[in-house]
Amino acid sequence: MPRTVWMLVVARAINRLGAFSLPFLTVLIGTGFGAGTTTAGLVSAGFGLATIPSRVAGGRLAGRIGRRRTIVLGLVGCALAQLGIAAAGSLAAVAVFAVLLGLSFELYEPPSQALIADAVGPADRVRAYGALNAALAVGGTGSGLIAAGLGRWDLRWLFVVDALTCLACALTLRLALPADGPRGPRGGPDDGHDGADGNGDGGGPVRPWRDRGLWAMFASGTAFALVSMHIVMALPLTLGHRGLEPADAGLLFTASAVTVVAAQPALRLRRLAALPDPAAMALGYALLAAGLAGYAAARTLPAFLAATAVLSVGEVLVLGRVLGVVAGLAPPGGTDRYLAAYGISWGVATVAAPVTATQLLERAGAGALWAGTAVLCLVLAAAQPLVVGPLTGGLPVRPGAGAPAA
Repeated sequence: MPRTVWMLVVARAINRLGAFSLPFLTVLIGTGFGAGTTTAGLVSAGFGLATIPSRVAGGRLAGRIGRRRTIVLGLVGCALAQLGIAAAGSLAAVAVFAVLLGLSFELYEPPSQALIADAVGPADRVRAYGALNAALAVGGTGSGLIAAGLGRWDLRWLFVVDALTCLACALTLRLALPADGPRGPRGGPDDGHDGADGNGDGGGPVRPWRDRGLWAMFASGTAFALVSMHIVMALPLTLGHRGLEPADAGLLFTASAVTVVAAQPALRLRRLAALPDPAAMALGYALLAAGLAGYAAARTLPAFLAATAVLSVGEVLVLGRVLGVVAGLAPPGGTDRYLAAYGISWGVATVAAPVTATQLLERAGAGALWAGTAVLCLVLAAAQPLVVGPLTGGLPVRPGAGAPAA
C-alpha cells in the first residue's frame, strides 16, 4: 500500500496507545465528583453531541485549509481538552472540557479516511481500512493495559496519557504526510480534494445528503455505532454492577484488540474475501449479537473475555467493509464530504449511548441492556441485503454518485 496509508496506520497506533480514557469518563465523574449515573450519562452525552459538528467541520476544513492541517488541528485540540479534564477541579469544568473534547474529537476522521480512500483503488479499500483497524487494535493492546493499571491508581492519569499520545500522533503526521496543496481560486485546494463550495474534482456539486444510498448506510451505521458506544460506555459500569473491578474493562478492551489483530489474516482467506459485502456484514452482525448475548449472561471475568473475543471478530467483518462501501458512493473528490456525512452516525450514537446505556442499567439491569443490544444486531444482520445489496450488487445508484465499492 502507498506510504501515506502506512503513515496513517502507524500514527493511529501511536494515538490509540492512550485512547481508553473515554470509557472511564462516566466512572471519573461518579467517583471523583460524587455525581450519580444519570448526571454522568448526561455529561458524556454532551461530549457526543459536540462530536456531530466536529465531524462536519472535519470534512469542510479538509477542503478549506487542507487535510494535513485539519488532522493536526484535531489532534492538538483533543490533547488540550484531555489535559483540561485531568486538571479539572469541579464537575462543571469537566463538563466544559468534555464538550471541547467532542468539538475536536472528529476533526481527524474525514480527512484521514479520505486520504486512504484516494490513495488506493476500490478493490484495495477493504484491505487498507482493515490495516487501519488492525493498527488501532495494536495500540489498543497496550492502552487496555495502561487503563487497567492507571485506572486503579488515578483515573485522571488516563486522560494525561491520552493527551500525550495525541500530541505524538500530531507530530508524526505533521512530519510524515505530504504538504497540503495551494489554495485554489474558490478557496479550495488545487490537489483534487473538496473545495469549500462543496464541489468535487469534476466541478459538479457534492451533495451527500441527496444520495439515498448514503442515507441507507447512515441509518444502518447509526445503529451499529450505538452498539459500539454501548460497549465503550457501559462495559466498565456493567463490571461494577456485577461485583467486578470496573478498571478490568481495560483488560477486556485489550482482549478485543488482540482478537482484532489475530483476525486480520482471516480477512484474506479466499472464501471470506470473496463474500459479497451484504453477506460479510450480516455475518459480522450475527457474531456481534452472539458476543453481546454472552455479556448478558456473564458473571465472571473469563466469561466476559470469551464474549469479547466473539463480538470483536464481528466488528472486524463490519468495519472492514462499511467505509469502503461509503467511499465507493462518493463522486471523484467527494470522499471527504461523504465520509464526514456518514461519520455523523457516530456522533448521534455517542449522544444517545450514555443516556440509553445508563438508563437501561438503572431501570432494567445489565442483562436487559446487553440482550436488547444483541437483538438490535440481529435486526441489522437481517437488514444488510436490503441496505447494502443495492449499493454493491451492480444495481443502479444515484447518477453521479460514483461506482460502488468492490
